[in-house]
Order: sequence, then structure tokens, then C-alpha cells
Amino acid sequence: MAIRLSLIGLLWAVVFLLRTQEYEACTGDGSVTDNTLASKDWWQVSQFYQIYPRSFKDSNGDGIGDLQGIISKLSYLKEIGVNATWLSPIYVSPMADFGYDIANFFDIQPEYGNLTDFDELIKEANKLGLKIIMDFVPNHSSDENIWFKKSVNREKGYEDYYVWHDGYVDENGKRQPPSNWLQAFRGSAWEWNEQRQQYYLHQFAVKQPDLNYRNPDVVAQMKRVLTYWLDRGVAGFRIDAVPWMFEVLPDENGRYPDEPKSGYTDDPDDSGYLLHIYTQDQPETIDMVYQWHQLLEDYQRIHGGDTRVLMIETWSSIDQVMKMYGNKKVEGAQIPFNFQFISAGNANQINTDLPAGGFTKIIQKWMDNMPSGKTANWVMGNHDKRRVGSRYGEKRIDLMNMLQMFLPGVSVTYMGEELGMVDLEISWDDSVDPAACNASPETYQQFTRDPARTPFQWSSAANAGFSTNSSTWLPINPNYATVNVESEKADTKSHLNVYKQMSQLRQTKTLQYGSVQYGNVGDNILAVKRSLAGEKTYILLANVLDQQQNANVVDVIKASGQYKTKIVNTISTRKAGDLVALDNFLLNGNEAIIVESD
Repeated sequence: MAIRLSLIGLLWAVVFLLRTQEYEACTGDGSVTDNTLASKDWWQVSQFYQIYPRSFKDSNGDGIGDLQGIISKLSYLKEIGVNATWLSPIYVSPMADFGYDIANFFDIQPEYGNLTDFDELIKEANKLGLKIIMDFVPNHSSDENIWFKKSVNREKGYEDYYVWHDGYVDENGKRQPPSNWLQAFRGSAWEWNEQRQQYYLHQFAVKQPDLNYRNPDVVAQMKRVLTYWLDRGVAGFRIDAVPWMFEVLPDENGRYPDEPKSGYTDDPDDSGYLLHIYTQDQPETIDMVYQWHQLLEDYQRIHGGDTRVLMIETWSSIDQVMKMYGNKKVEGAQIPFNFQFISAGNANQINTDLPAGGFTKIIQKWMDNMPSGKTANWVMGNHDKRRVGSRYGEKRIDLMNMLQMFLPGVSVTYMGEELGMVDLEISWDDSVDPAACNASPETYQQFTRDPARTPFQWSSAANAGFSTNSSTWLPINPNYATVNVESEKADTKSHLNVYKQMSQLRQTKTLQYGSVQYGNVGDNILAVKRSLAGEKTYILLANVLDQQQNANVVDVIKASGQYKTKIVNTISTRKAGDLVALDNFLLNGNEAIIVESD
């Protein structure tokens, strides 16, 4: 019998489908109606963990974290449910940007260890079933890299390894840079090199000259870098600063166009003064990501083993980010980072007043734009932005971790977020981040990344158990006396133990394969349902604001009846097993719980 829908009925059906994001349809796994589940690759259900090596664990007492320190704590990663960890750069570097200025892409920075230590790290991680992801920095090198030195000298094969230009002489006879382009760390993106008698482009610090990706030799060289570390056993790469890799070509007169003003700031040295339409997100950038994916795919076909993954750092528009996944003909990165929860508002300002509807929109923005057949990912923080507890509020720490780990797909945690570590305000005198140091004592706090990079807090012992040295490379947050691994392990109601419970829940078929429905009731209540035929249904209920609130979520997530409390945040007074009626329940301010069906 044909079923006829009125126009109004059809519109309501469409609205409901849009609000009910069926994740299995989004990821191409199909509608799961029985226990015959399409298998997922290891990375699709993984808990990733970012380590900032300089701040993780110091093994030799110099106040700086290192590879042996990481090796000594691999068992901790396993204990909290991590499957893979990506390391911020550990290459040889003069540390102008703490490892993102690479002098040798094929060796380890001595203060972190050596290649023997790295090989041991891979070996010990493999024993525990942990995968190591390498940070790859393709846009630029250090000015102390031999490639740059050869390019300065115009040695054969290296003349155009970097982006060089004569610049111009103005009417007063003064030499001027080729364009008005600005670097990320304030000031001109062009620096005069006296020896070569040309300007070079650096979209980051002066000591980070941009490589020229329009030179096939550079493309081939960087592919050799990837292959080298694959040979040493890494499971993939997190690719840094992808949008900056290509710039527009100069015109027929050899001139680069000036960037238009953004209108966001009146400070002409601030990167935000310009719209970077000629130096970011050029079409060739997407193709380079596809080439790297092909390299990893070819490597796996030849050498076997598990899938090697690409994780892409990009702060571009949502349309541009989605292109990183690939297209109908070509596969791209498996994990183009989803920074929606970071970029909501200003990533360095607090979002403690973000209402439940704001959470819904953030989730929906990614799910609605993600291409069919792809896997979502959720990133709440990293080494470049303020910590989650400092942006969203300390009362929301568990709520944010629970949400991130409950949503479908890949979850990425920045080290310390599982403990509820928060920013430490660093004085001007103690600042080391070039983004801060290139500013002024009056303005540096707008730009500094140091507060989120302070040493990891292992215990209540001296220096938080991070180092035996009398001082550390950055100050340690005084709250380490209570916010640390040792103390939180012993406290059943701690951020760490909530995190570990969530890691265990992620092992269920429902969270790995199930569909997702989500929505909000007013400004306070966020509800997310994960369900799978033949398995338990789980629902996250969160009051994202400070005020106590009664709610009914039956219409929002299409579920009814009583559910049993499974996991609660540290604020909640509920206990496991307490019953919750979905049509009438009360949540205290910032309370978050996960309930389960019978």
C-alpha cells in the first residue's frame, strides 16, 4: 500500500531526521538491526592522547621531559584506556618554537634522548598495545637546518627550497618586503637575509622559514621524512599547520598580492589584522594531504600491519576541513581535527556561559557537514589553547570529558585534561612562548600558550613528581598538591576515575557501533543518546549551567521510561543504580550523568 505524507508531515519528518543524527548512516556502516556488526578499523574507536614531551615526565633531572620519561609512564596510558598517543615534535631543534622549528627531521633533540630511546619507546609501546603517532611539521624548518643554509648559499638543488623574493626599493631608496603579509607571531612574514640578498617567507617565527612546496624536490624530501619514521615503527602522523603550506604564485611581474584588512583589530602587527586569503587554504594544500594519505596506504600495502593514520591540524572553515577527508575519487586524512569545541567563541576566553543549545549546534555542525562514510572526531583542547577547565569552567571538567568520550568516533585528549589540570598564569618574566615574547608585557597574555603547557602533575611530591631538578622549564601549577595522578587514583570520586569509567564505557558495542541522537531542553539540559539493536542504550544527561533544572527529554531523544544511573561526574550526588525517569528528572548545576537501559 502506498503511504502518502502531507506536505506538512513530510517537512516534520525531514526536521526530525536532521535533529536525529544517525551516526551509522554518517559513517557508512549501515543501519545495525542485529549483532552482525561491520568491523571498524582500530583508529575509528580509539582514544587518542596528546603528549607534550617537554612537560610530560623528566627522567634525568634536568627539568625537561624526555623520551625515557614517556617510556616510564606508558603503563599509565594503558591504565586510563588510551590506544594511541601523538607526540608533539621531538626532532633536533634550536627550540625557538619548542620543536616546531626543526633543524634535522631525521634525528631526536638531545635533551629528549636519541634514536635508541625512540626505538625503545616504539618497542615498549607495542608490548602494551599502544600506538605512537609522530608530529610532522611540513610547512617550515628551522633556519639552522642544513637545507636552509644551502638555500642561502644558492647551492645546486636548494636554490628554491624556500620562498625567496627580492622585495622592492621605495621612492626613498629604502628596501621594502615583497608584500604586507603577516606572520602568526606578530610582524612581517618576510625577513631580509643579508648573505643571499633576498627576503625569505616565514609565516611563523623568524627562525622558521617556509619551505617551498611548489618545488618537487621539497615534496619528495618531505615524503622521505614520512617514510623514515614509518620505517622506525610509527602508526601515523599528526600534521601541523596544514593550511599554511602553499601561497599564491606571484603575478607576471613577479609581485605577490597584498592581503586585505580583516577589520578585526587595529593592531597592524597582529596576524588578525589581515585576511589570509593568499597564504592559507590554497587548493594545492588539499592535494598534498591526499598525496600523503596515498603514501601511507602504499606503505601499508607493501609492509603490512595496521592502518597508518593522518591527523590534520586545520583551523579553516568547516567546508575546507571536510575536504581533508577526501572526495569521491581520492581518500584523504582519516582524522581532520574537529576543533569546534575549541573555536566556539574565542579559544582563549572562557565559555562557561555556553548554553545547551550552543552545545547542540557545535555537535550538529560537524555531524551535518561530515561526508558520508567518514568517522567523526572530537577534540576539546591541545597545547596551543587554554585548557578545557579554564575555558569552560572547572565545574564542567567532567562534563566535557564525558561528552567528548560519549560522542561517536575518535576522542582526542590533551595530557592532563583527565586530571582536571587548569592553566597557570605565567608571568612576563617566566614566559618562553614566542607568541607571548613577541608581544609586550601589557598584551602578552592575549597570545601566550605557556599556561596550558606547564608540567604534568604526577603526585603531591616536590615538583609534582615531574622532575627531581630544583626548577622546571615552566613553573608547575601549585594546585598539584591535590590535582595529581596519585591523589586522584586513590579518590573514587575524582576526575581521573570518571575518565577511566568513560574509557571502559567506550569499549561497549553501543558506543563503538551505535547511532546517536542529541538535543537540548532549554538553555540548561543537553541530552545525548547512544543506541544499538540488541544492546543496552546509554544516555548522557548534562546540566551545562549553574542553576538547578527539572527536565523532560522524551521528545528530544525519543526515549522514555526509567533508566539506571551508570556514571556520574564529581559534582553529582547520585549513585550507580539510582533510577532516573526521562520524563521528569532534576539535575543540579553542572551535573552530568550517564544512565543505561536494563
